[in-house]
Amino acid sequence: MADRLFFGVVVIPVAISILYFGPLASDVYISESSFVIYSQQTQQSTGLSSFLQTAGLSNSSSGVYAVRDYILSRDALRALEKSIKVTEIYTNRDADLFNRFGGVFWPDRSNEKLFDYYQHMIGEDIDSTSNITTLRTKAYTAEDARRINSELLTQSQELVNRLNERANKDAVRFFEKSVIDAKSKVEMASVSLAEYRNKKGVFSPEPQVTLKAQLISKLQDDLIANDTRLHQLESISPLNPQIAALKIEDATLQSQIQKQMSEITGGNSSLASNAVDYEKLSLEKDFAEKELAASLTSLEQARIQAQKQQLFLETISTPSLPDEALEPRRIRGVLSTLMVGLLLWGVFSVIFAGIREHNDR
Repeated sequence: MADRLFFGVVVIPVAISILYFGPLASDVYISESSFVIYSQQTQQSTGLSSFLQTAGLSNSSSGVYAVRDYILSRDALRALEKSIKVTEIYTNRDADLFNRFGGVFWPDRSNEKLFDYYQHMIGEDIDSTSNITTLRTKAYTAEDARRINSELLTQSQELVNRLNERANKDAVRFFEKSVIDAKSKVEMASVSLAEYRNKKGVFSPEPQVTLKAQLISKLQDDLIANDTRLHQLESISPLNPQIAALKIEDATLQSQIQKQMSEITGGNSSLASNAVDYEKLSLEKDFAEKELAASLTSLEQARIQAQKQQLFLETISTPSLPDEALEPRRIRGVLSTLMVGLLLWGVFSVIFAGIREHNDR
């Protein structure tokens, strides 16, 4: 009984194990690569921001886990299928029936089973301290393992680029709209001001008022000088023929002064009246230009900040081309089978010995 038990629990399983791990089990090659994802964030983090980065929630850390989740996703599998026909690699006829996709343990070739098999053949380790990610890909030839690894690295780089592009658009979209709105306001204000100038025939009331004020001052000076001379002549020589000419010039000067004054302050078409609407339109234009300048500054700052927060994938080691199959671990597999068989043989021997002792009583 003991010999049969030993033969059935130890000898036969070990023989099957030697048969499988010897000539049957296919070599499995493992290609490794490593990369790191980092950002250009250089400012000193304080408070909550520092705590989040310490807790592993910084921008680059989130990028690492985003890439990890993508590599193990169905999207990555579909991309691999399009680029290198990964299904053909996994259903390699040279691989044994127990390991290859579509074999004994994977007879169902549905997409879900293919995805499970894909996750079984891909491994990834992340160093939480340095954010260095090690990617391991398995295949039944060294070149296939390297091709899968290389393609996944390429896809990861494309994912980081898409994340950067989307984050950049999200960061500046609001400020770009503000700039567009501010430009529209400046254009409308400029058009309104130009239309007002053409309609009223006024370029800028304030300088024009200053010029007319200077002209009125000059006319008043001439009027005072003319009056002084006129009074002198009337006092000295009342019959002087120049007195009539001086009186005419005096009237002309007063008429010119009155005309210039009326152009400044008289009626709805005066410069004073036009200045109110003009200053309003000019103020609106100045405000719109300042708003545009502020929007442009905010947009530039948003772009700079988005650049600082961009992620970069740097390959530390390129996908290796293994020259030796690391799996299956044949000797360890046989020894593990032997150890489990001996353990079971010992347990069953004790149980059967107890049963016989109980029956002998």
